[in-house]
Amino acid sequence: MSADGSGPGTGLGPGSERGPLCPEHGQDLSWFCGSERRPVCAACAGVGGRCEGHRIRRAEQRAEELRNKIVDQCERLQLQSAGISKYMAEVLSGKNQRAVSMASSARELVIQRLSLVRSLCESEEQRLLEQVHGEEERAHQSILTQRVHWAEALQKLDTIRTSLVDMLTHLDDFQLIQKEQEIFERTEEAEGILDPQESEKLNFNEKCTWSPLLTQLWATAVLGSLSGMEDIRIDEKTISPSLQLSDDRRTLTFSAKKSKACADGPERFDHWPNALAATSFQEGLHAWMVKVQNSCAYKVGVASSQLPRKGSGSDCRLGHNAYSWVFSRYDQEFCFSHNGRHEPLGLLQCPAQLGVLLDLQAQELLFFEPASGTVLYSYRTAFPRPLRPVFAVAHQTISIIH
Repeated sequence: MSADGSGPGTGLGPGSERGPLCPEHGQDLSWFCGSERRPVCAACAGVGGRCEGHRIRRAEQRAEELRNKIVDQCERLQLQSAGISKYMAEVLSGKNQRAVSMASSARELVIQRLSLVRSLCESEEQRLLEQVHGEEERAHQSILTQRVHWAEALQKLDTIRTSLVDMLTHLDDFQLIQKEQEIFERTEEAEGILDPQESEKLNFNEKCTWSPLLTQLWATAVLGSLSGMEDIRIDEKTISPSLQLSDDRRTLTFSAKKSKACADGPERFDHWPNALAATSFQEGLHAWMVKVQNSCAYKVGVASSQLPRKGSGSDCRLGHNAYSWVFSRYDQEFCFSHNGRHEPLGLLQCPAQLGVLLDLQAQELLFFEPASGTVLYSYRTAFPRPLRPVFAVAHQTISIIH
C-alpha cells in the first residue's frame, strides 16, 4: 500500500475515501452481480469466482441506472404533487363551493316544501273547521226549529186538553151533546199533531270532517311517530285446518288438504280458512303490517271476538257478517267488505305489503300501502270491543311483519 493510503488498481485518488472491500478477497467492490443483487469484486466476478456465469456489470453502470430511476421517480413525484396541488386548489375548492351552494338550495327546497305543506295544512284546517262550525250551526238551528215547533205543539195540545176537561167538568149531558161537533174538531186537531220522529237532520254529521288530504297526512304522521308496529302473533287455537302456522306464529300457509292434526275446539274455525290474532284491542291506536305479495287470495282486517267459528255460513265468513271488517283480494280484484257489502277498490297495482291502522278513539280503521304511504281505504263506525286482527288466506302464504 502507498503512503497516501491508496492501493493499486483501486482508482482512488489522493483525498478519496476508500469504499468497502470484498470480505473474501479484500478487493474493491467495483462490479455488480445482477443475479445476487449485490456489489462484488473482480475476483468474485472472474473465472472461478462465486459469481462466474452470473449477470455481471460495472458497479458504476448500476449506480447510474439507479440515479436515472431516482431522477425519473422524482419527476413523477413532482408531477403527482403538482396534480394533487391542482386538485386541492381547483377541484376540492370547486366542490366545496358547489357543496355550499347545493346545501343552501337544499335548505331552501326543504323550507319551501314544508312551507307549502304548512300552508296547505292551515288552509285545510280552516276549511274543515269552517265546515264543522257550519254543521254545528245547522244542527243547532234544526234543533231550535224543532224546539219551537214542539213548544207550539205542546201549547196547542194543552189548550185542547184544557178545553176538553172544561167540557167534561162543566157541561151537562144536553150541553155535552150540543158540543159534539166541537169535541170532534178538537180531537181531530189533536190527532193531527204527530209524535216526534228521529231525524238525521237533528244529528251532527261527522262526515263534514272527512278529508282525503287530512287522512293521508294523519296516517303518515301516525306511522312516523309510532315507536314500532304491534307484535302480532296468530292464536294457534283459532286457525282453520286448511292453514299451516309457522313456528314463530306469524306466517299462514294455505293447504287444499285439511290437516287432521288440529284438535277441534270452540275457538277454531272449522270451514273457512281464517285465523285470529292472539292480541285484542280495547282502546288506543294500533298498527301492523302483513306481507301479501305471494298470495292472490287473502283477507286482512279486524273482527269482534263474537265472530262465530263453526260452519260454512256467512256468519263465519270474513266480511260477510256484522262481526268483521276486512280488506280482501281475489286474483286482480280488491275490495273492502263488511256485513255482506263489498266496496270495490280500483288499485293500479298489487301491494306487496298491507298496513292496518286502527284508531279506536276516533273509531276509524284504515288500510294503507307502507311502501308509498298511500291510504287504500278508511272506514269509520262505532266498533264493538274488543277487536282482534283477523286473517284469511286461500292461496300460498301471508306473513305478519315485525
